[in-house]
Amino acid sequence: MRILVVEDEKKVASFVQRGLEAEHYAVDVVHDGESGLARALDGYYDLMILDVMLPKRDGYAVLRELRGRDSTLPVLLLTARSAVADRVLGLDLGADDYLTKPFEVAELLARVRALLRRGTATPATREVARAGRRIELTAREYALLEFLFRNRGRVLSRALIAQHVWGVSFDTFTNVIDVYVNYPRAPRPLDRGAAAPQPRVSGGRARRRRGARPPTRTFTQAT
Repeated sequence: MRILVVEDEKKVASFVQRGLEAEHYAVDVVHDGESGLARALDGYYDLMILDVMLPKRDGYAVLRELRGRDSTLPVLLLTARSAVADRVLGLDLGADDYLTKPFEVAELLARVRALLRRGTATPATREVARAGRRIELTAREYALLEFLFRNRGRVLSRALIAQHVWGVSFDTFTNVIDVYVNYPRAPRPLDRGAAAPQPRVSGGRARRRRGARPPTRTFTQAT
């Protein structure tokens, strides 16, 4: 999953980014409200962590604009403003959660997990099932499958896949992407004989073949 962090204090932004990446989230960081709004409107993000006191456009204005454009992107406000009136304002403008500085990274991560659960089930294991048989995936394989599954029906460019799954933004990575996207075609001992979905790469874009069903994902209920 990909998270956008909008924070003008670079030390705080770096601290948040390291904490999220340690939990295998892909993270983009920008340092002003205008850039944050543009990224949120144009990018594929699962969550935005938004500071309030930002240059160019403050977090409240960013949030107001997002909701005014009917964006449903989950937003966690992260700010030093701890007054009840500030929290009420942020939540009334459409924030999904509000965390005040200073904060513990463990609490931030717990709030991130809670917000992501609202939009989609959060798996506790990186496993998929095909033909009733479980297949264990590597972290990268699972991240790719997760991204394709969440964007089923869309045509995804190699550059977009590279950005969201590998955290890079250049096309020279495409050979590796081809290998991973076509990997489900290779027979595995656990699912030999099962009907595999057939993703394909053509003209720089990847998509699942029409009529192929996505593999059933097995999730463990978080407690």
